Amino acid sequence: MSVSVLILAGIGNSGPQHWQSRWEQSDPEFKRVQQRDWNNPVCEEWRDALEVAAKRAGSSVVVVTHSLACLVVAHWAAQGHAPIKAAFLVAVPDPTGPNFPKEAIGFSATPTKPFAFPSVVVASTDDPYGTIEHTSRLAKAWGSHLVNIGACGHINASSGLGAWPEGYELLSQFRG
Repeated sequence: MSVSVLILAGIGNSGPQHWQSRWEQSDPEFKRVQQRDWNNPVCEEWRDALEVAAKRAGSSVVVVTHSLACLVVAHWAAQGHAPIKAAFLVAVPDPTGPNFPKEAIGFSATPTKPFAFPSVVVASTDDPYGTIEHTSRLAKAWGSHLVNIGACGHINASSGLGAWPEGYELLSQFRG
């Protein structure tokens, strides 16, 4: 089975109603990067897990992230790493914001080095974990294309997006 998409979930591991899980269930080319501890994330451990998965998947893989996992990609991309085709980053949180999970260790200084691969950042105007201004600054620093989808909360299962076909369509530009 070939893997063309690596799913990198955020804290708590996206549940069964989350669009990431639905995408993974509907396409055998999607594979989730597993973490040792989904509820007490350590940036370095999550970054290392991404590196191992990216090396196994090969350079034609697209990484699809949600929330905290977006910051993992930024930390991973700021150092030497396995090549990937692209990254699709959704709902980038602000590690200095009031709602950032205190259980998350090592995420506070978000790297702003431009990515060496194409990327899209998808943001909501009313995300309780990161403002559109914060996300816009990071997208610009990373060299990412920013897509503002309006008021959709944290772009998760609670947002009522279901399988989020609009997001899947955005992702398709990298998979072709």
